[in-house]
Amino acid sequence: MGASLLIIDDDTELCALLADFLTLEGFTVNALHDGLEAAQHCRNRQYDAIVLDIMLPGLQGLDVLRELRKQGDTPVLMLTARGEDTDRILGLELGADDYLPKPCNPRELAARLRAILRRANAPAAAAGAVLAVGDTALDPSVRSATHGGVDLGLTSAEFNVLQVLLGRAGQVVDKDTLCRDALGRPLTAYDRSIDVHISKIRKKLAALGGNDLIVSVRGAGYQFRQAS
Repeated sequence: MGASLLIIDDDTELCALLADFLTLEGFTVNALHDGLEAAQHCRNRQYDAIVLDIMLPGLQGLDVLRELRKQGDTPVLMLTARGEDTDRILGLELGADDYLPKPCNPRELAARLRAILRRANAPAAAAGAVLAVGDTALDPSVRSATHGGVDLGLTSAEFNVLQVLLGRAGQVVDKDTLCRDALGRPLTAYDRSIDVHISKIRKKLAALGGNDLIVSVRGAGYQFRQAS
């Protein structure tokens, strides 16, 4: 059986189209069309990934996302209206893993979902050794990241970004490399995903005393500082 997927969108025709295509692509698909119903449903049902529209009846998509993040770290891909950069950035700040503007290409959606799931479910044997830089440690086998021994509570995408940076600690990693290696796709024009994920990681590190560990190198990318 393929990865279980929930589509939350009030466009029933779009849901049917995406469900048909994704089922042919090997996913097991369920769909809900009301935000409040979806939030309640997900309290009792686990999925491998969720596709979430921003505009929903009952409960807005961003509010649904807040509820989902209270419940766990299931990968979430948002569907947003074209040009709605504020919604995209806010969604990423609330813990979404990625986004696509509507109307979306079903093939691109399938590719994005595979990339998210591939990284979220990396086999322990292939995930690599524990990465440790100073007080920050990351264990790919259980997808856990800590600072000072305290779990950082990263989303799947944030974990992937930090893994790339720790694996190249002391080096400047450009945003295109981060996007490809952490999110499984090339960086596109005006894409703020990496910047938002970095901002979230910084805040979580700072809350545990890990200030200024990730530095921005203007025009080049980001660097995780090596322990002095």
